[in-house]
Amino acid sequence: MTDAGARQGLWLGLACAIGAGLAWGLVFVAPVMLPGYPPLVLSAGRYLAFGLVALAMAWPGRQALQQLSRADWIKAGWLSLIGNLVYYVFLAAAIQTAGVPMPTMLIGTLPVVIAVVSNLSDRALPWRRLAPSLAIILAGILLVNHAEIAALNGIGEPIRQSHESAMSQQAFGAMLALVAVVCWTWYPISNARWMQRNPAVSPSTWATAQGLTTLPLALVAWGLALAVENVAPSASGASQARFEFPLGPQAMHFVLLMTVLGLVSSWLGTRLWNEASRLLPTSLTGQLIVFETLAALAYGYAWRGDWPAPTAAVGIGLLIAGVAIGANAFRSR
Repeated sequence: MTDAGARQGLWLGLACAIGAGLAWGLVFVAPVMLPGYPPLVLSAGRYLAFGLVALAMAWPGRQALQQLSRADWIKAGWLSLIGNLVYYVFLAAAIQTAGVPMPTMLIGTLPVVIAVVSNLSDRALPWRRLAPSLAIILAGILLVNHAEIAALNGIGEPIRQSHESAMSQQAFGAMLALVAVVCWTWYPISNARWMQRNPAVSPSTWATAQGLTTLPLALVAWGLALAVENVAPSASGASQARFEFPLGPQAMHFVLLMTVLGLVSSWLGTRLWNEASRLLPTSLTGQLIVFETLAALAYGYAWRGDWPAPTAAVGIGLLIAGVAIGANAFRSR
C-alpha cells in the first residue's frame, strides 16, 4: 500500500470509529430516559429492533450472506450474545443501579484495557510508543470520574439515601459495569480479528449477520423478561407495580427509542466499527472507543441540562489529546 493509501485508510478508519462512538453513546442515556423499564427489557427491546433492521437489510444483501459458512454464523452468534445482549444487560443494570457517571467512567476504561490486551497479542506498536497515549487517556478518565462523583456528592437526590445504602448501590453498580467491561473487551478484539481474516466480507454484511443472529437471542431475552417481571412481584409479596407488558408505561417513547437504538446504535454503529476494525490496528481502535465515552458524556450533560465542571472539562481535553497522540504514533509507524 502506498503512503497516500495508508494515510487515506487511517483517516477513513478514524472517521468510522468516531461515527461508531457517536452512535454507541446513545445507549448510555436510554436507561435514564426510560427509568421504569427493567434492564432486560431495554436490552431485549434494543436488540429486537436491531434484528428487525438486519432482517430488512438481509434481502438486498442475501447473496453476500449466503457466502458465509456455518462457522461464520456461529461466530456471529457468539459476538451477538456477548457483545450485544450480555454486555447491554449489565450496562443498563449498572446505570440504573448506580446512575450514569460511575458506570460510564468504568466503561470509559475500555480504550486502555482493549489497547493493552490487544497489544499483548499482536504487538502492533512498541510499548514505549503506546504508553504515552494510554497514560493520558487514563488520566482523562480519572479526572472526569472525579468531577462526576464530586458533583453527585455535592448535589445529591431530592430523597437522600443513607450513606451505607448509597455506597452499597455504587459497589454493586461497579460490579455490574466491570462485567460489561469484560464483555466488551472480548468483543472488539475478536470481531477485529475475524474481519481482518475475512477481507472478502463487507462490513455491512457482517453487521447484518450479527443482527440476524441477535434476533432469536433477543426473542428469548424478551420471553425471559416477561417471565421474570411476572414472577418477581408475587414472589416478593410487596405492593410493587407490575410492568405493563409488552411495551410498558411509555409505549410510544419505548418503541421510538428502541427503533433509534436498533438502527443507529446497533446496525450503523456495528457497520462503522467493522470498517474501522478492518482499516486500523486493534490497539488503535481500542483507544478510539473513547469517542463512545465522550458521546455518552455529551448526551448525559445535554439530558441533565448541565455543563461539565472545570475538572471534567480538563479530563475531556486529555481524552481527546490522548487519542490524537495515539493516532499519530500509528501514523508515523
